[in-house]
Amino acid sequence: MSKRQVINIGLLGLGTVGSGTLQIIQNNHDEIYKKTGTQIRITKALVRDLSRARSVSHEGVELTTDPAAVLNDPDIDIIVEVMGGTTLAKDFITTALKNGKYVVTANKDLMAQHGVELLNIAKQCQRNIYYEASVGGGIPLIRPLKHCLAGNKIKSVMGIINGTTNYILTQMTNEAKDFAEALAEAQAKGFAEQDPSSDVEGKDAAFKLAILASLAFNSKVNIADIYTESITEISVRDIMYAEELGFVIKLLAIGEESNTGLSLRVHPTLVPKDHPLASVQNEFNALYVEGDAVGEVMFYGRGAGALPTGSAIVADIIEVVRNINHEIENGIIETTFPEKPIVPMKDRISRFYVRMKAKDEPGVFGSVATAFGEEQISLDMILQNRRDYNVAEIVLVTHDVSEERFYRALDKIEKLGSIRNLSNVMRVLERG
Repeated sequence: MSKRQVINIGLLGLGTVGSGTLQIIQNNHDEIYKKTGTQIRITKALVRDLSRARSVSHEGVELTTDPAAVLNDPDIDIIVEVMGGTTLAKDFITTALKNGKYVVTANKDLMAQHGVELLNIAKQCQRNIYYEASVGGGIPLIRPLKHCLAGNKIKSVMGIINGTTNYILTQMTNEAKDFAEALAEAQAKGFAEQDPSSDVEGKDAAFKLAILASLAFNSKVNIADIYTESITEISVRDIMYAEELGFVIKLLAIGEESNTGLSLRVHPTLVPKDHPLASVQNEFNALYVEGDAVGEVMFYGRGAGALPTGSAIVADIIEVVRNINHEIENGIIETTFPEKPIVPMKDRISRFYVRMKAKDEPGVFGSVATAFGEEQISLDMILQNRRDYNVAEIVLVTHDVSEERFYRALDKIEKLGSIRNLSNVMRVLERG
């Protein structure tokens, strides 16, 4: 067995993440060689515009607008896809695999929607797809779930896996900024896209959860099975009341396995201040994993950006190089995952936070308590503040209740003449 002296890489995309990947390979070339015994070179890069100024030196890298020049080059061993999107990326990766190339991708949308199909193609071609960078940026998440925690039955994965929303909620919490102001700041600092809908509506986190849950629970996960809620309705008043009650509001992606199936959801959650996830701030991400043997572990770091994501891509490249050098066929067990049943949201048990406005008059709270009592829902915490114009604001936190019974009670409360409006409803994470 002899090591390859040189491994050549073709980049599909030379934007933020592609440039970060190139920069790491350039800056850490000697360190990577010490770890692999192989020279790793990026020889070609597919770009949209040859005349565009680049943030990183591309000396020695041939830029091209022709995908075939990269995908069909017999001297290229590894294709790194960092172009984004799904249609072209899927076609290009399929071509690369059929041409006998290994693939590294940071494309969460692609892997969440077409990962099983692509992994099957890779298996047929006796190649593999590496996608560590698709979920946690610079945080190792895929490899720990596939390898380090393989001896565990994973009970749950729960985390903050979208830096945009975490930055917004941190600014709302620490600086008392409203949602619009915090979003504008995130956009100005490059933490949010000009169209932030995928982030703030929970879609980005749902794609990442689909990938994590498929590995954690050995199950094929369809993105349509993940319940999602937006953070756009959260106000500074919700932040204030959460603080008073001993919580911090976070957008959590949660996957759990029980005897009845999988529960998969992304939604704003009141997290107890003493929970490790409560201290994750700004653009940082974290994943909290519970296994039957290891117990509880948390992975923390920067979840996006050129260098953090590039770090994960280069780690995958190094793994490919080691596998090539040691003639290891890295089996793709994900392709055999069955589909497990999904627990309907109505059957889930949770605590709930409710904020409502009501007439400031006798008997109002009694009628609210009666509506909850009729559904056998007990209350854990209660706050009441008088507002202007004879309006009181009532904030409640329930004990555990099924979503179906909770919303049945809420429907009764909305019909009470004394209730002006239900301002917000969020789920509450159990205290550890």
